[in-house]
Amino acid sequence: PAKERKRLAAAEKRVKELERELHRKEKALAETAALLVLEKKLHRQI
Repeated sequence: PAKERKRLAAAEKRVKELERELHRKEKALAETAALLVLEKKLHRQI
């Protein structure tokens, strides 16, 4: 039925949005972790 297809399409769109958001947050987390490591190395040298 058309209703089922519409619901499925909406769910798939939502999954894609969430996957994009997760990927963005994972990248931000990795960047933050890298900056913390660099900061620790910098403080050890001083």
